[in-house]
Amino acid sequence: MVILENHSPVLSSWDCGGATSLKAYDTVMVVKTGAVDVTFTGLNPDGTKIEKKFSIQIDALTTLPTEYKYLFGNPDAGVTSKKYVWDETAGAVWGNGGYLGSTSPGWWTNDKASMDTNDPDYGSDGYMLFSISGLTLKKSNASGTKTETGTASLDLSTVIKDGNGAVWASAKLNTKNVTVLKGVAPNGGNAPIYSYDILKLTDSKLVLAWPEGGDGAGAWSTAWFWMFRTAN
Repeated sequence: MVILENHSPVLSSWDCGGATSLKAYDTVMVVKTGAVDVTFTGLNPDGTKIEKKFSIQIDALTTLPTEYKYLFGNPDAGVTSKKYVWDETAGAVWGNGGYLGSTSPGWWTNDKASMDTNDPDYGSDGYMLFSISGLTLKKSNASGTKTETGTASLDLSTVIKDGNGAVWASAKLNTKNVTVLKGVAPNGGNAPIYSYDILKLTDSKLVLAWPEGGDGAGAWSTAWFWMFRTAN
């Protein structure tokens, strides 16, 4: 865990070994040993930016939270990456439903086979590879001719509850320079989505959601859902 502190009166943007933060003071998880590059970008009130780059040394990794082991792999067990594909056992793998109400596509639903049409770049057999080293995320079609690579991180501090006080989302998945499969806003010009609510994360399942109206959206407003399973 790396503690980030900015004591200057500027807006903050950190990239610490692939772990990112927009807070002046934060703690991020870096899953990498050796020299780790850190980039700080500050935004002044007049709109100008300042940047500072340096490196820190990480000699050993301590125990990872269970959620990181589920998503990226458990180095203690010799698992350093995990492959995710569309979860055909869920029936509908992508579509929309009610924010804070649904936990899977319930209004407009699409099965795995339909992703050949809905996502022709990656298709129904596309996959995502989450790797513990550097917390990287690679998205690829089945043949490997179309790929994107970036980083991913978990925000375990963000918990979203429904109107009855029950936990609806237990964390957030944030990505950089890459989205999940079909990670776009269909009613927003197919703009890429880089932050997802995590509804389920186990050793074999990953269920994500994103509200069209943002985190302050009302219950049963439109949200989009992604259903994945591991293929390791």
